[in-house]
Amino acid sequence: QVQLVESGGGLVQPGGSLRLSCAASGSIFSINTMGWYRQAPGKQRELVAAITSGKSPVYAGSVKDRFTISRDNTKDTVYLQMNSLKPEDTAVYYCKAMNVRTYGSGSAYDYWGQGTQVTVSS
Repeated sequence: QVQLVESGGGLVQPGGSLRLSCAASGSIFSINTMGWYRQAPGKQRELVAAITSGKSPVYAGSVKDRFTISRDNTKDTVYLQMNSLKPEDTAVYYCKAMNVRTYGSGSAYDYWGQGTQVTVSS
């Protein structure tokens, strides 16, 4: 079984910064892509950013040039540095590990973290 544990959320003023972390644990052989999604009240969950094992990032247009995703493959950990935060960035942020292969399994699965609240408000 694979678990994802997120940390780093909280309350920040507009223009401020936060750094989210997500560590995957379990009998992991490989993780293809790790990403961050967010869901605001009354809205659908949306992709914020994702990064492949080769460290090629993709970003939602609304966060490009403000957020930076990075990954430490040796620790199966993904980070999201969020700068110049806006009230509209307020949401629960979820980590997702995609196409995860574990030792002893011939299949790949996706896993979600439990979510961490980010609130941008003065």
